[in-house]
Amino acid sequence: MEIIRFADLRPQPWRNGGGVTRELVSHPLAASAQDGAWDWRVSIADITKSGDFSPFPGMERVLTVIEGELLLLSVDGGEHPLEKYRAFRYSGDAGCSAALPTGDIRALNVITRDGAYKGFASIVELSKKRAHPLFDGQLGILLQGEATATPGPDLEASGDDPEASADEAGTGGNASPGAPQALGRYDAVVGSRSRSPEILGRGFLAVVSIDAVPAGP
Repeated sequence: MEIIRFADLRPQPWRNGGGVTRELVSHPLAASAQDGAWDWRVSIADITKSGDFSPFPGMERVLTVIEGELLLLSVDGGEHPLEKYRAFRYSGDAGCSAALPTGDIRALNVITRDGAYKGFASIVELSKKRAHPLFDGQLGILLQGEATATPGPDLEASGDDPEASADEAGTGGNASPGAPQALGRYDAVVGSRSRSPEILGRGFLAVVSIDAVPAGP
């Protein structure tokens, strides 16, 4: 089980000085340091000053305010008031700027290459009684509250290998494969095909899905 700790992420200042971005994950990973060199990216941005957003030609963006009250987004001249936890999809080719009528904003950004991938972001309320699973191609980010992540059952196991199971669970053999891992605010859990992580707790979880677009005939 892979957990990306928000506290370990290095903030990358925007070129225009309007904020900073912390990248959670991108693909391909080797290209993550170059704007737009990847095919998709999931990041969290702190917006501290009104101004223009960087363009991402050939990309599609999904922005969700996750902290703060209101972001006024202007896209190709049209104004869109974005409230907390409401995802907004727009083209990375569009001219885009933001205003902060209620103060600083923290936003979850999902950017995907047009025609290759499609990104989605939704907010779910967690439960202590019913776990929320994260499947392959998904990322779960704890936005608020307290929660734990536990590796799900290994549906593709071909035999009993405790040592391998511990490695797969991300414990390094120091804990049982099913040991719950506490999540901090904005920590992200990477979904899996064989051991789908399960999230239990109280609060709100952002679930990001990245779907490959089927090739045409």
